[in-house]
Amino acid sequence: MAKSCFHCLEAVPSGFQGEVVFEGIANPVCCTGCQAVAETILAQGMSDYYKFRTESSGKVEELVPEQLKELLSYDNKDIQKDFVAEQGNLKEVLLSVEGISCAACAWLIEKQLLAIPGIKRVDVNTSTHRAMILWQDETTKLSEIIAALMQIGYKAYPFQADEEAAQKQAAAKAYMRRLGVAGLMTMQVMMFAFAMYFGMFSGMEEGFEQYFRWISLILASPVILYSALPFLTNAVKGLKSRQLNMDLPVSLAIFGAYGASCYATVMSVGEVYFESICMFTFLLLLGKYLEFRARMKASEFTANLQKLLPLTARRLAGTTEEVIAAKNLQLNDLILVKPGETIPADGIVIEGTSTVDESMMTGEHLPIKKFTNHQVYAGTLNHDGVITLKINKVGQNTLLNQIIKLQHNALMKRPKIVEVTDKVAQWFVACLLIFASITAIGWYHVEPEHAFWVTIAVLVATCPCALSLAIPTALTCAVATLTKKGILIKEAHVLETTPKVSRYAFDKTGTLTEGRFTISNVTILDEQYAKSMILSIASALERYSEHPIAKAFVDEKVSFLEIHEAKVSTGLGVSGEFEGKHIAIGKPSWFGSHASFAQATLFVDKRPIADFYLQDKVRASAPEVIEYLQSHQLTCHMLTGDSSKAASNLSNELGLDSYKQACAPKDKQHEVELWSDKGHIVAMVGDGVNDSPVFNSAHLSIAMETGADISKNTADVVLLNSDLNSLKTLQSVAIKTKRIIKQNLTISLLYNGSILPLAALGLVPPWLAVIGMSASSIVVITNSLRLLKL
Repeated sequence: MAKSCFHCLEAVPSGFQGEVVFEGIANPVCCTGCQAVAETILAQGMSDYYKFRTESSGKVEELVPEQLKELLSYDNKDIQKDFVAEQGNLKEVLLSVEGISCAACAWLIEKQLLAIPGIKRVDVNTSTHRAMILWQDETTKLSEIIAALMQIGYKAYPFQADEEAAQKQAAAKAYMRRLGVAGLMTMQVMMFAFAMYFGMFSGMEEGFEQYFRWISLILASPVILYSALPFLTNAVKGLKSRQLNMDLPVSLAIFGAYGASCYATVMSVGEVYFESICMFTFLLLLGKYLEFRARMKASEFTANLQKLLPLTARRLAGTTEEVIAAKNLQLNDLILVKPGETIPADGIVIEGTSTVDESMMTGEHLPIKKFTNHQVYAGTLNHDGVITLKINKVGQNTLLNQIIKLQHNALMKRPKIVEVTDKVAQWFVACLLIFASITAIGWYHVEPEHAFWVTIAVLVATCPCALSLAIPTALTCAVATLTKKGILIKEAHVLETTPKVSRYAFDKTGTLTEGRFTISNVTILDEQYAKSMILSIASALERYSEHPIAKAFVDEKVSFLEIHEAKVSTGLGVSGEFEGKHIAIGKPSWFGSHASFAQATLFVDKRPIADFYLQDKVRASAPEVIEYLQSHQLTCHMLTGDSSKAASNLSNELGLDSYKQACAPKDKQHEVELWSDKGHIVAMVGDGVNDSPVFNSAHLSIAMETGADISKNTADVVLLNSDLNSLKTLQSVAIKTKRIIKQNLTISLLYNGSILPLAALGLVPPWLAVIGMSASSIVVITNSLRLLKL
């Protein structure tokens, strides 16, 4: 039977003889890292850790001089500005600590750190795996603190929270403070309420009853004037902007009951209901807080993206290497990225080879090979090689920040269906206020003593909170899921439009095919031009084009020629001047009726000189995706500028419903507009410059990440992994989102429709009304959260 490591409890490799002596017994360890950590813990008199731990420790990697050297960068004051706070003459830092598994870990960390001179306070949270540390920088450096944690087996680094996350954290604390005040005061007021209630049966003196009323008023006031104040503030803001929001009926209920109870106390007449108001406020705040936590979970993906960016970078200055704050990187800086490090900014590899994990952007978990001239992105993880990068994008221009910005924009834009439900909710509030007034009048004539509380129950129970949450929460969860899978939603209407699509149109080159062309054959039409000269002219022209075909010519090893007055004609080709002659490369039909099945023709003074035949590989996922779409009653068509036989061959191979070749951009646009006029909802998938006009005419436009920038800027959706399988994911998530939105609307409308008559008949007490309203909202949010698990 294999031995288990004394420290991490993993199997000990055969042949390794390391051991640690504990209570007179030699215990085996699996590596020198675990041995060093265990000996450190025992030598410092903290052996109780091994007695009381409830879970195994994580396996420890040995510290190497390179890691210790890197820790020194955390002592840099410029770098510390992002994560260290000043507390008088002390400094405070929040560390993320890997390897925390139980309460014994927290005890061990606190014991280890508090033994270091200069550390004044250590608070470890075993749930969030974070440690708050207060220390004196003159006595102990931050790098020494982190190194001390590493010596006992815990990898630590500064916790990064973006501004949005900090605001949410502050909001959560505000909720907890208001909840605390409401809960504490509610318990006290309830005690006096019971005393008054039972006093009525035991002949309590009027003076004592009035005394209890005044005490209840004093205790209830912080609940109403502090804990419940946000409801009133939001209601007033809504009225100022001429909007009837969900907080209006709630505010009327809370502050109306409080005002009536205050009047009864001061004037010594009628009944007081301070305990009911306090309990009502507490339950309402609890429901709101649970809603807030659920919405935080739905939107946390964007915040997590921001935290992927590292704090430091290794900048190269000649032969020297310096660690600087990543935010201080400038364009054209040279940086070194070692294995296991996160890339701090977008750049081009100029030296070295490696594999990079880009799953956080593309959803593709297989590492991608990177070598010279390859683009890499901030926030991605370098796996196994040392690479040198030249920075070409920093700050808000990096792909990561663009994704975050575009996702925020998509969530901020309001689809039509959300605007409709918001208007419905406003009208519902207006009708609710009218109905509550009628209820109050009706009950006042029947049972005046119950009229007030029945009216409050109506106001609270039928508040349309769930209706207003039904759609936004579902959309937020869906957008987060799609972004995680490498599908960037740029426009708010995408999830609403996708389930309605009846026809998909595809570009060919770079979309249905990989767009990696090679020249298979050159047919020379004018013998006075040598093949080498033809390839040189073609290559020189194609350097000005972003079309996927151009790369086949640029990759050719030919002599460099200088072209004058180069001009790109969208959908046709590239032209210019060379040695006093007009030269061009593009469609065979560009300057007349030159009949050819070639993919490109070279012209000199508008005469065809050579035809080029190219090969392009069909995307592996294309057949499966076309079959999937067609199985869901969606027709698939191809609109391509290619005039060769490759278009018809590809259409037959994929089983497309139709194809149209030799299309100029206006031809594609015209075709899509014709389909739209016939009532079809059209989605266009493309990647080239010539696809941007048709994107404006399609109901839904989808661009590949490998395509031209102009097509990505125009598109509604960008497939960051350039994988057609993402269309299946988009279609599936959109359909499920539509289904969940319908479920949410049904739940909210059924709840409001059923609770309204019950509350009006006096069958729902106010405290139960609060629970019902909060429960309906939480059910709707929980239903939406299912989209995060797709």
